[in-house]
Parts: sequence; structure tokens; C-alpha cells
Amino acid sequence: LTFPLLSVTLLVSFGSSMLYGYNLAVVNSPAVHIKAFYNTTWSQRYGHGLASGPLTLLYSLTVSIFALGGLVGSLLVGVLVERYGRNGTLSRSALLVLLAGGFMGFSRELGSPEMVIVGRSITGLHSGRCCLGCRANLRGFLGLMPSIFICLGVFFAQVLGLPELLGEDRFWPLFLSVVVVPASLQLLLLHCFPESPRYLLIERNDVCGAIKALRRFLGTPNVQDVIEEMKEEQRSLSSVEMVSVWQLLQDRSVRWQTLSVVVVNVGMQLSGIDAIWFYTNTIFENAGIPVSQIPYTTLGTGTIEVVAGLIGCFTIEKLGRRPLIITGFCVMGICSAGITVSLLLQTTLPWMHYVSVACVVGIIAGFCMGPAGVPFLMTAELFTQSHRPAAYIVGGSLNWLCNFTVGFVFPFLQILAGAFCYLVFCGICLLVALYVYLVVPETKNKTFMEISHIFA
Repeated sequence: LTFPLLSVTLLVSFGSSMLYGYNLAVVNSPAVHIKAFYNTTWSQRYGHGLASGPLTLLYSLTVSIFALGGLVGSLLVGVLVERYGRNGTLSRSALLVLLAGGFMGFSRELGSPEMVIVGRSITGLHSGRCCLGCRANLRGFLGLMPSIFICLGVFFAQVLGLPELLGEDRFWPLFLSVVVVPASLQLLLLHCFPESPRYLLIERNDVCGAIKALRRFLGTPNVQDVIEEMKEEQRSLSSVEMVSVWQLLQDRSVRWQTLSVVVVNVGMQLSGIDAIWFYTNTIFENAGIPVSQIPYTTLGTGTIEVVAGLIGCFTIEKLGRRPLIITGFCVMGICSAGITVSLLLQTTLPWMHYVSVACVVGIIAGFCMGPAGVPFLMTAELFTQSHRPAAYIVGGSLNWLCNFTVGFVFPFLQILAGAFCYLVFCGICLLVALYVYLVVPETKNKTFMEISHIFA
């Protein structure tokens, strides 16, 4: 782990993963102000305001359209990285964020709710397109680095959303458009680092460029062994036919690996964590927390989130992938049931709102320590190179689709089921934990052949 390698990892995570986390939470605190803007604009256009149902629908679309943009971006990322490399793809994605920030920042001045929705979809497209690669022997630690920056992004959104900063009505367009700051820094600093050595050698056949990049990243002039290893990979890739998504789904030899990717990625998004991030203030308000205390309570959960992410990052290589993901889903399931119980009893036991806060903290901590980043690592470790791109497409598509579903449906689920809506998340979390315990092996320090033998 050299300084240049760590630096580029931090830079990519800062301009990509942190923006993803920020956009997950940025619509939480200004929800009331954005809804008021929508209502006022509608009244100016048509002479009457929006009813409660259509207003909830429009705001849910604003929240969840981010995930649809992410879905499109994730489907394009393979082609873009192959054509432009990682630096080129990230630079073009950063330009998209500048465009999105302009849309959202000037939406109120121009009286256009559509600009907010379009801006949110563009930021989702950026998040779906951003990717991060790291050396195989550091994949556990560096693989979870983006998860820490997602937590930091959520935390910064909670800090800036305080009433003393950008949490007031007049500042919400600026609050949404802060995304241009990390994107601009990434755009300026990314050119200080060489392109991915693997891309230079395998895609561009630029041996000299790959040697120069490796010497910079590894901090040693002797990189011939790594070059030979990459050339061997290049030769093997030329003789390996990449399978399509349809072929992956039909391949019986990897059916349990594919099912595991589906279950874990769907479970990760349907665990309720997106509902917590998108609608934290609403959840705390329903739990009986005084409105004046909600921003600071939310900020406290963000602090726990960052700490939990750091714990997961530094323990994954010691504990392994499987224990972290099982423990995380179990904690989330138990805490989801705890929210239901606390909401049902809060009318007779006023102190139950503290239990609700503790359960929300438990869900966030459980997610950040395991399910947040492990599924992406497992996808890489369960498949060979020929099947891996298709597996990432399957996992990523389901990830974004479920993210959209939770963001769009949760407000209506709360209206229909009340406190019992959290039992849905509880059931999903516990079922996923049971599946991982019964089916998914530990992948730490195991080759694909060893993993395939365990599945067989």
C-alpha cells in the first residue's frame, strides 16, 4: 500500500463514492422546503396547489429518480472504461455533476421543479458510471474504502443540512448543488495521476505507459513480474469469450454464485437502509422526536455511520466477508423489528422514541460494517474473468432497481402499513442472513476454483 496508490484511491472515492452518499442524504433535511417549492410553483402555473397524494408522488419521484440514473450509468460503465479508461470516464462523469449542480442550483430562480428532477437523475447517472479498481492483494481494505466515503458523504449532507448552515428554506438550491465542489476537485487533480496500468497494457497495449504507471503506484522500479502477470492476463482474455447476462443466467455451473449475487444485492437495498437515508427526518418525526432536535439526532446517526464503516474496513481482512455480512443483516433485522415495537408503544411509553433512535443507529451501524461494501467484493471473488462483467451487470442493475423501489414506495408504505412497514425490512434482512449462512462460503484468500468446489 503505497502513498500514490492510497492517494488515487482517496481521490476517486472523494469525487465518486462520497458524492453517492451525499446524494442519498441530501434530500432528507430540505424535504419540507422542496415540497413547498413544488406546491407554490404548481399554484402559480395552474391556479391551485397540489393535494397531499400528488405532492408525495412528485417528491418520491425526486428522491428515487437518482436510482434510475444510476441504473443507466451502471449499464454504460463497462463500455466507457474500455474506451476512455478510468481517468477519462471519471473526468466525463465529473462534468455531468457540474451540469447537474447548475440545474438544481438555479431551479428555484427559474421556477422549475423539473430542473431538480433532471439534476437528480444526472447525479445518479454519475454515481452509476463511477468505478474503482484496486490490486487483488489489497482488495479487502481498498475495496471497502468507497463504503467509508459513502458514509462520509451522508455525514456531510447531514452537517450541511443543519439549520445553522444550509438547512433553511432560502439555501436548499445551494445545498443540492454543493455536489459541484468534490466533482471539480476530482476533475482538477485526477490528471496528476497516471491511467490504470491494467487499462494501458490490456486495452491500449501501451507497455511503456503501463510500466511507468506501475512504478509510480508501486513505488519500485522493478515491476517486470507484474507486467508479465498482466501480459498473461491479456493473453488469457484474448482466448476467453465473455459471457452475456443471458448466458450467465443459463449457466448451471455458476447458478449458486449467480443466485448469491442476486440475493445479497437485492437484500442490501431492501434492508431498509435507503429508507433511513432518504427519509431520516420523517422517521424521527413519526417516532416522536421534537422537530427542533431532529437535525442534531440525524447528525449523531451519521457519526455512528462513519465509525461503523471504519470498523468494517479495518476488520474485513481479519474476520472475513461472511461473518461481517451475516452479522450486519441480523443486526439490521432485529433493529427494524425494534422500530415497529417502539412506534407501537410510544403512546403509552413516551421514552420509546429513544428506542427508535437506537434502532435506527443499529440499522446504520449493521449496514456499514458488512452489507455496505462486501457484496461488491464477493461478486468479484465468486466469478472468473469471463463471467465477472455479466455478474456485475446483474448485481448492479438489481441494486439500482431496488434502490429506486424503496425510495419511491416507502412514503406510501408508511401511509398504508404505519409502524408495521418496518417488519417487511426485518423479514428480508433475516432471510438474507439465513441464506448467506447456509449457502455462501467465505471467499477471503480463496481462489475461484476453491470457491467453485465449495459451491459444488
